Amino acid sequence: MASDKYTAFVRTATSKTSWLVGLLLLGSLPGFGQTTRKYLVQLRDKAGSPYSTSRPDQFLSQRSILRRQKQNIPVLERDLPVNPAYVTQLQQAGAKVWFTSRWLNAVLVEASDATIATIQKLPIVSGLEFGRSLANARLDAEVSSAATSAKAGEQAAKFGDVAPLNYGTSTNQITQLGVDKMHQQGFHGETILIGLLDSGFQNANKVGFLQPVFQENRVLATYDFVRKEAAVYEDDSHGLSCLSTIAATADNQLYGTAFNAQFVLLRTEDVNSESRLEEANWLFGAEYADSMGVDVISSSLGYTQFDDASTSYTYQNLDGKTALSTRAAQIATETGMVVVVAAGNDGNSAWRYLSVPSDAVGVLAVGAVTQAGQRAGFSSLGPSADGRIKPDLAARGQGTVVGSPNGQIQLGNGTSFATPLVAGLAAGFWQAHPQLTAAQVTLALRRSGSQFTNPDDQLGYGIPNFERASVVAESLQALLVYPNPFSEAEPLSVIWGEVATNVPLDATLTDLTGRIVWQRQYASGGLAGFALPTLNLSAGMYVMTLVAGDKKRTVKIVKR
Repeated sequence: MASDKYTAFVRTATSKTSWLVGLLLLGSLPGFGQTTRKYLVQLRDKAGSPYSTSRPDQFLSQRSILRRQKQNIPVLERDLPVNPAYVTQLQQAGAKVWFTSRWLNAVLVEASDATIATIQKLPIVSGLEFGRSLANARLDAEVSSAATSAKAGEQAAKFGDVAPLNYGTSTNQITQLGVDKMHQQGFHGETILIGLLDSGFQNANKVGFLQPVFQENRVLATYDFVRKEAAVYEDDSHGLSCLSTIAATADNQLYGTAFNAQFVLLRTEDVNSESRLEEANWLFGAEYADSMGVDVISSSLGYTQFDDASTSYTYQNLDGKTALSTRAAQIATETGMVVVVAAGNDGNSAWRYLSVPSDAVGVLAVGAVTQAGQRAGFSSLGPSADGRIKPDLAARGQGTVVGSPNGQIQLGNGTSFATPLVAGLAAGFWQAHPQLTAAQVTLALRRSGSQFTNPDDQLGYGIPNFERASVVAESLQALLVYPNPFSEAEPLSVIWGEVATNVPLDATLTDLTGRIVWQRQYASGGLAGFALPTLNLSAGMYVMTLVAGDKKRTVKIVKR
């Protein structure tokens, strides 16, 4: 049984470390014969938790801790695992516990109608995500071949189609991003850990074009959140094709953008259904990636319409704060990871717009272009519902050279394949500029876009480029205040590269009368940076004063 395999995996993992505890919680099935569904139960607090922000090694890997420390990102209460005593109460109420969420302080349970009614009355429970079940409970094995066949057309529309290719070249998709220059400088993703969230990586451990990855033990972890097991190589092949655009080494056919990186491979998508349960899986996968110390997340998944139409999103929901996966993606960026996600393949459909989580403020949403650099007709359009530039960037997504589970090299269409190309660029670029934070890497790639000065709702800031991003990286050593003007939807960020290590940074914001409206001191690890919190300021001009040691800078900023 899947749960038995998962238990064995848990024991193996926890015998070495203890920082995955936030995910490793099991329970018992509800009564036989009852209809059960899955719910994301929201808990009221983390009171009485045995975990502490002063002891992050209890629930985060050393690599994850170091990633935060390097970027001056504190471990917050939201990073603490769910209180185990609360989980026990849910189990005692009759629920089967699947996974827990540190960031949302929530527990995915499987329960009957009667059990979930009892659970909602518990004092520790504040409610249910979306106020209802995420999906009926079932295993993949219970899906009939007829159902699988019926979904095939929908999967092609979502992921993009793949056609055979006898011989091909990845030159265009590499040079279009300037990755050839990155490789020439010796940056192939070494030292960078990339986490892929996808629908499966069928035969990834067998195909020739990925053999170096496995021979060199560069897959550090795998997990399947759909079936609750470690195995990911027997499922859908979409993730394999995405992985190939980053990691493949096939002479004269396909080289990935960061083929010497390390990887964490996570299955969060069930191609046989479409429900908000998969968004919950995305959340758990992102938290797993965080705890492993992943630097760059690449996810070619997106959600708009579900099997239960009453749960589908509307365009107005694409506001960067509504969808479950969007909230998860935003938090992921705030823990110091670069998050790269597909914008979607609905440009020619009635929907037309982005999918979630690409509407998140801090992610790089990637659209698709042709060999000539023109927008592929299927590439989803922006902007976000609150008017932000989306997609952020674009890469080759029509006629992309990808690998297949039979070991062949093929051509594929979809923002699914543009996304990992950019994720690999982000990995190599960060390797080349290790002094940058994740937020700075994201900013530099946006600013390197081919149409950065004239962005639109088709390709955003355009096609990024390694050399242009490197120029931006140099400019980040000075003072950067952006965006200016700013708004609640696009908050102000400050990066001051001149500040020496261990020199505190004092920031003060005043209105034009000299009245202080906000003030705070930040510790600095060099490259001091912070984001202005939501202050509900009136529109108008303000003055930001920054003091660090003997350095002082004053900048006028405008609130829209």
